[in-house]
Amino acid sequence: MCAFVARGRALTPCIEFCTGQTRHSSSLRTVQALVAGIRQGDRASLARGITLVESTRSDHQQEARKLVSECIQIPRPRSLRIGLTGTPGVGKSTFIESLGMRLLQKGHRVSVLAVDPSSTRSGGSILGDKTRMQELSAADNAYVRPSPNRGSLGGVARNTLDSIILAEACGFDICLVETVGVGQSETMVSDMVDMFVLLMQPGSGDELQGVKRGIMELADLVVVNKADGAMELAAKLTRSEIVNALHLMIPRRESWSPKVVRASATTGYNLDRVWSTVLHYFDLLEKSGEWDALRADQRRKWMWREVSHLLLARLDRNPASHKVAQLLETDVLNGSIPPGVAAKQIVSKFLSNP
Repeated sequence: MCAFVARGRALTPCIEFCTGQTRHSSSLRTVQALVAGIRQGDRASLARGITLVESTRSDHQQEARKLVSECIQIPRPRSLRIGLTGTPGVGKSTFIESLGMRLLQKGHRVSVLAVDPSSTRSGGSILGDKTRMQELSAADNAYVRPSPNRGSLGGVARNTLDSIILAEACGFDICLVETVGVGQSETMVSDMVDMFVLLMQPGSGDELQGVKRGIMELADLVVVNKADGAMELAAKLTRSEIVNALHLMIPRRESWSPKVVRASATTGYNLDRVWSTVLHYFDLLEKSGEWDALRADQRRKWMWREVSHLLLARLDRNPASHKVAQLLETDVLNGSIPPGVAAKQIVSKFLSNP
């Protein structure tokens, strides 16, 4: 109970005594309200929950951890986590909207977490994916959430996995994660999804050369998009090139060899075949027992990534380490000390004064 101090006939709250308790109670009510709303499938509660997860304020981060811990306990059928990536201009957003609308017609609830690149100078992000998926964004059983990656490697925001957990708790049985584009560090997305889809467009071998080998090795399904009209023949040639390239790579699943499918998000050509291929993949994954092991591995990897992030954040806030780092940075800039030696000294100072 909150203490009160009597002043005449009025009772005035004793702020010094109850501020912490009041803040804690308010935080608890906020989390409980969000959990209740998410459990009921309320998209507004989901949106507020993801905003809380993405916040960098320390009090919000504490609430976010409570929220995710509660939501992960909500019993739901296992959802399908699918990551999609591709070179700029391949039509990722158009493809996701076309496929998503078809999935809604089949009775699914579809969430789309679209991660936009943040400016390295201003930290800002355009967040234009929602405007490119207007029809899907307006659908009752869909939820489209653009989020800035804030410079995170791997083409995904650091809290994307937490956002996936909230979306699943809200009853979305299909979670699509659209990443910022192809790069060597894009592979991080494969550590949070069950299936990794690479979108490519018809063209010469230059298109294939533009994709890092590491990305190709992680692809469970390659979709040659825009395979219609004048590009139909080029799409067939591109598919043949990709099939030949995949033959030189070792499949990462024991129960599955990567497939290549031509499709068109604009006309809808072969989208049903794309989805049937996805379902076949998950069917084999479940029968082989790899799905359970995959989910466990996802949790393990993201736990250690979060450990790394928290340690770096703690290091950045440590006054003694920060002072040493500033001095050593000057030495590194003028070339008087190797970067590796400076890094070791910074870490040693941090460990001695945590």
